[in-house]
Amino acid sequence: MAASSAHSTMQPLSRHVAVIGAGASGLVAARELRREGHTVVVFERGDQLGGTWVYTPEVESDPIGLNPNRNIVHSSMYQSLRTNLPREIMGFRDYPFVAKEGDDEERDPRRFPGHREVLKYLNDFAGEFGISEMVRFETEVVLVGLVDGGKWNVKSKSKRGEDFEEVFDAVVVCCGHYTKPRVAEIPGISTWKGKQIHSHNYRTSETFRDQVVVVIGSSSSAFDISRDIAGVAKEVHIASRSLADETINKKPGYDNMWFHSMIKSVHEDGSVVFPDGSVVLADFILHCTGYKYHFPFLETNGIVTVDEDDNRVGPLFKHVFPPALAPSLSFVGVPWKTVPFPNFELQSKWIAGVLSNRITLPSKEEMMEDVNAFYLLLEGSGTPKRYTHDLTSFRDEYADCLAAQCGCTVSEEWRKQMLLTVAKNWFVRPNTYHDEWDDNHLVLQAYEDFRKYTIKGV
Repeated sequence: MAASSAHSTMQPLSRHVAVIGAGASGLVAARELRREGHTVVVFERGDQLGGTWVYTPEVESDPIGLNPNRNIVHSSMYQSLRTNLPREIMGFRDYPFVAKEGDDEERDPRRFPGHREVLKYLNDFAGEFGISEMVRFETEVVLVGLVDGGKWNVKSKSKRGEDFEEVFDAVVVCCGHYTKPRVAEIPGISTWKGKQIHSHNYRTSETFRDQVVVVIGSSSSAFDISRDIAGVAKEVHIASRSLADETINKKPGYDNMWFHSMIKSVHEDGSVVFPDGSVVLADFILHCTGYKYHFPFLETNGIVTVDEDDNRVGPLFKHVFPPALAPSLSFVGVPWKTVPFPNFELQSKWIAGVLSNRITLPSKEEMMEDVNAFYLLLEGSGTPKRYTHDLTSFRDEYADCLAAQCGCTVSEEWRKQMLLTVAKNWFVRPNTYHDEWDDNHLVLQAYEDFRKYTIKGV
C-alpha cells in the first residue's frame, strides 16, 4: 500500500454531489459529505431508507434471478436473519449500535440482533443527523454519464413516471451489490426436473417443508439458511468447492444435514451426483452463491469496467476511486468479507475530505501503479480475479489504511480481537454463537470507549 493521501493546503471546495442509494453506505456517505460542506442529493429507488436491511416477503418472478425481464426485488433479507457480527463492532464508529431497551417494545437488545433492529438503528442514525431530508425516495437512477468539465449528468425516473436530468460535480455509488444473483454452473442443469432458487429470493423455510434440498455455498448465509431449512426439510445437503473432502460428512447435531464437495452433475430423473459417487434425489437446489457487481446506470466510456464473470470492478484505488476519474466518481461498499458499517464510514470520510480539497490523493499515475501492484499481488498468490474485493486476509489492514487516508485513528484493539473471537465461535459452535460467547472483557472495553465518544461529543 505504497500510495497514500496527504492533507491539502488548497482552498476548501463545496461540491454538488449525487449519492446513489440510501442503504447503510449511502446514509453515512451523505452525512460525511454534508459534514464536509458539500450539498447532497441521495437517490433511493425504494420508499424507505435501509437498503438491503428492509425486509419484504415479496420475491421475484424468477426465483433463480436469471431472467432479465423478471420483476426486480432489491432486498435479499430473510425472515429469520440475525447479524453474524455483535453490535459492538457492527455499528458506525462514532454512532455506536447500542441496545435500546425500554423505549420501544419492538427493540431487540441482543448482542446479535435480528434484521429489524439493524433497520431501526439505521433509521435512528438518519434521524440523528437529518439525512432523510436529503433523500429522494422512489427515484431510480437510470444513467450516470460524463459531461464536459469532468462533471456528471444524472438521469433519474420517479415511481410516478417523472423524468429528471441534473448535473453534479461528483457521484458516489452506494447502491450495494446484493441484487444480481450469481448461480453455480452445474452439468446437466438444463434438463434437471427439480426446482431452483437463489438465496436472494429465500424468505422463510416453509417452502422446503418435507423436501430434499441441496444448498450450494460455504458462506455464513449458506450455513445459516441450511440450519433454518433443516428444521422443516426432510434432508439438507450442503455442497461447496471449499469442502474438499469427497466423503459425505454428517453435520454434528443434525440428523438430516450432510456436507459434500461440489456437485459433479445433475440428471433428468432429479438425481444430484457428487464426486464420491453418492446420489441424492433432490426436490430443490438452493444457490447461496453470492452476487455480481452490477451498475447498469454507469457510463464511463470504458474507463471503469464491471467484469461480471470475474466479479471485479476496476480499476479502483483502494476499492474506492477510479484513478482516471478521481475524485469525481467514487464507490462505497465494494469490498466484501469485512466489517461493513465502519468501513463505509471511513470510505465516506475519505471521499468527502478529498472532494473538499482537505485531503489530497496521489497522482492518477501513482494510484494506477498501486492498483496494478495489487493485481500482481493477487496473481502471484494464485488468487482468482473473483476474489479481488474479498478482504478476508487483510480486513484489519484495510480498515487501518482507510483510517490513515482520512486522518482518523486506527481501529481499537478490542475491535480486532472481538472479530477474531466471533470468527472462532462461529466455527466452533455455529448453532449457539449468537447467544454464547466468551469475550465479556472485550464488551466492557467497547462500552468504556463508547462512553468516551459520548463525553467528547464525537
